[in-house]
Amino acid sequence: MEVIPAQLAKNQFGDLLMKVQREPVEISKHGKRVAVVISPEEYDQFAQLKLQSLKAILAESIAQADRDELHSIDDVFAPLTVDELEDKA
Repeated sequence: MEVIPAQLAKNQFGDLLMKVQREPVEISKHGKRVAVVISPEEYDQFAQLKLQSLKAILAESIAQADRDELHSIDDVFAPLTVDELEDKA
């Protein structure tokens, strides 16, 4: 994937729009990635995959509820210590 600085992306925006039709382009600012520009088709594919994933998670959650396999929030977080919770934040 090509990486270009934000200033170059700004100055050559038309070229950037052409490039992303072929492949994603990473935009960096001060050496750090700040964005990835993709074509509308790639975005639509990504959004569809994300939706399918969420539907699968929801379907599994409903199936667990139907099987009475639900857990309380206390049961889920009980094994974690305060330090572990802070590390994950």
